[in-house]
Amino acid sequence: MSSAPALSVRGLKVHFPLSAGRVVHAVDGVDFDVPEGLALGLVGESGSGKTTAALACARLTEPTAGEIRLAGRDITTLAGTEMRQARRDIQMVFQDPYASLNPRERAGAIVRRPLDLMRIGTPDERAARVDELFKTVGLRPEQKSLFPHQFSGGQRQRIGIARALATRPRLIVCDEPVSALDVAIQAQILNLLARLKREMGLSFLFISHDLAVVQHLCDRIAVMYLGRIVETGTRREIFGDPAHPYTMALISAVPSAHADRFDLGALRLQGDPPSPISPPKGCRFAGRCPFAQDRCRAEDPALTKRGEAHAVACHRVDDPELAQARAGLAASMQANAAL
Repeated sequence: MSSAPALSVRGLKVHFPLSAGRVVHAVDGVDFDVPEGLALGLVGESGSGKTTAALACARLTEPTAGEIRLAGRDITTLAGTEMRQARRDIQMVFQDPYASLNPRERAGAIVRRPLDLMRIGTPDERAARVDELFKTVGLRPEQKSLFPHQFSGGQRQRIGIARALATRPRLIVCDEPVSALDVAIQAQILNLLARLKREMGLSFLFISHDLAVVQHLCDRIAVMYLGRIVETGTRREIFGDPAHPYTMALISAVPSAHADRFDLGALRLQGDPPSPISPPKGCRFAGRCPFAQDRCRAEDPALTKRGEAHAVACHRVDDPELAQARAGLAASMQANAAL
């Protein structure tokens, strides 16, 4: 296994210019790594910048600044043939399993398309690879001749996963891959992705607003708010000892059988995020944070380490008031886990 992460991102910015000199700060300077063979979940509300960051990592949206290293190689400025070759190592599974498939192509041709475009193998080897992929994702060989509309939503997402696997990538970017599916089908697709990660040693950058989904699949988690990462850590650190008020608010919003036993009202999110066109000074979460003080509104907190993998951007992270709220949330989660 390579010592370099499967994906390393430093100082990534994605800004979209508007009229009159205004700019949307969709992603505004983020750092994160996806270790080989592990899954990193990027979580946050709609508009947090997580999907834009993922698209930039796959070079489907052009970064404004920063560095994106895929298996140690900087792909930020690659173009043409070089970028096409790099795409063998990074593939994407999209949110809508119907819109992301060509309705005029048969399923077998859809899965084979990356092999044809990148000229991987002989025609016979490509055909054999498609057969192998159908089996891998739980589809029958005879289904290769069907069109996307002849499949269920879960089956269509399996086709999308098979297509992403075709080039034997090192990293798969998943953008809300189960949010459009029924709950029972979500579990099937998540179990499939977990099996592929385990058996193939794949790395995943997994985008989701659903913390239960992220907790099931991801080894590490980065929490985004208004274009910035406010907390990052292992699954155990984020769910066992969340340190940022925004992370705590997201976790407290997960349905709990013991909601009435614990007063978590102070953690509930109120209002909407500020506009990414004019992000506020200081901590971007301060306007919605029940623990914010004057310093929070004036000074932007740095992402500071709390452990080997755990880091948080919060001025008040060690204050007794926040520690008490954290303890209440931890007790609620432990009670729920005991069911």
